[in-house]
Amino acid sequence: MAHKVLVSDKLSETAVQIFRDRGIEVDFQPELGKDKDKLAEVIGDYDGLAIRSATKVTPKILEKADRLKVIARAGIGTDNIDKDAASQKGVIVMNTPFGNMITTAEHAIAMMFAVARQIPEASASTQAGKWEKSKFMGTELTGKTLGVIGAGNIGGIVCDRARGLKMKVIAYDPFLSEEKADKMGVEKVELDDLLARADFITLHVPFTDATKNILSRENIAKTRKGVRIINCARGGLVDEAALADALKSGHVAGAGFDVFAEEPATDNPLFGLPNVVCTPHLGAATSEAQENVALQVAEQMSNYLLSGAVENALNMPSVTAEEAKVMGPWINLAGHLGSFIGQLTDEPIKAINILYDGVAEQMNLEALNCAVIAGIMKSVNPDVNMVSAPVVAKERGVKISTTSQAKSGAFEGYIKVTVVTDKRERSIGGTVFSDGKPRFIQIKGINIDAEVGRHMLYTTNKDEPGIIGALGNTMGGSGVNIANFTLGRASAGGEAIALLYLDAQPDQEVLGRLRETGYFQQIKPLQFDVK
Repeated sequence: MAHKVLVSDKLSETAVQIFRDRGIEVDFQPELGKDKDKLAEVIGDYDGLAIRSATKVTPKILEKADRLKVIARAGIGTDNIDKDAASQKGVIVMNTPFGNMITTAEHAIAMMFAVARQIPEASASTQAGKWEKSKFMGTELTGKTLGVIGAGNIGGIVCDRARGLKMKVIAYDPFLSEEKADKMGVEKVELDDLLARADFITLHVPFTDATKNILSRENIAKTRKGVRIINCARGGLVDEAALADALKSGHVAGAGFDVFAEEPATDNPLFGLPNVVCTPHLGAATSEAQENVALQVAEQMSNYLLSGAVENALNMPSVTAEEAKVMGPWINLAGHLGSFIGQLTDEPIKAINILYDGVAEQMNLEALNCAVIAGIMKSVNPDVNMVSAPVVAKERGVKISTTSQAKSGAFEGYIKVTVVTDKRERSIGGTVFSDGKPRFIQIKGINIDAEVGRHMLYTTNKDEPGIIGALGNTMGGSGVNIANFTLGRASAGGEAIALLYLDAQPDQEVLGRLRETGYFQQIKPLQFDVK
């Protein structure tokens, strides 16, 4: 069945055509996002949902999205998507953080100019027939100190443009290294230092618990007198009431705001104040940016639905198209290892430890972790996937740890998964051979070479004569065909294991006959999703 995508907001026709060109069925209904009830009614028919800001993806809508695999937002902000509910549903949430970077950065620079030279007020005065040259005395940007809060993608472009204007740029960003700051030609500083030194302050951080009101009343008071503040990032980063008071007192000389704590902003403490420039969230509002983010959405969603590549995901590790090609067999292996150990483990799991060796440790370990956890958690909840499994594990209090090491043995690389319960530890290792097929190579510390079959039977026993005969006679006598089998043992006469590849799953009657032989300590039928 062909993948099916719904576009519920206005999106470029070029983007819609990308879906069609790649064999994905697409319904273009740009007004549907405004009708929550109708969207909830139809969302169950789609694998993907492409949106802008008008569509609100609520738990109620996700509750009906039984087929949905991915939601992609044409733009950066995803406040209109309930990401927790999406993760619990196993739906990937993507955005397009790069398509409007230049546009948003340019808008911040434009706002600096507008505030520095009081352009909107001067324009309104002049068009009203006045000629108030002395009233609109401005200030130059050249030689001034610009304080950039958040020097990531957009903030970095602002830094570059400001340096071109011969401004001195200082930046506060906990994730900015000294080396990167040197390459950018900016000075890395602490927040209090920035507040005390900057002539202009511009914000370029996401809205989080840590950044909410980062320019609080207290921090605004720490700024130098005459500072001008620009916010083209997210509403809620600045205490707007405190800023309004600082503007009225003259401590802050001007402000340029494109975003507000409440949007649409029909009433705000900043409105009506002199030398305050406000725009209705226009940061990404250029034809170039709208086209760019729309094309990115179509490409990202298509790549995921067709090849499994995960780009710019907010609730799952990203996997590029190139990584997906190389990692596909390893992700498959990781899922099988998790599934094997999850099916064997009946008691609650306290911890999952994952070891990556050789070539495996050079891969995207976050994505491999998700595959392992999903394989394990499917034994508890068959509906989990790589997105929702970490959420399920966290809810159950399962601790996840990862270890990586250089090549240590005969294999170019392998993955070993160990689960810990109150009663025991259980481990399994596997690798990917040159044919791209996953193999189980170690179970309970016993070396083995076993392919993965759809229907398998795992047994443990003491290494003694009669095991193979007991398995063959019991299965044959019950009409269950053995396609293949693999044996392994710790030592002669010691602990041994067997893996049988069956044409069909044995029923409880067959398993009972095996137990009656008295040979086996554990008998466990296993099922794997073999593609």
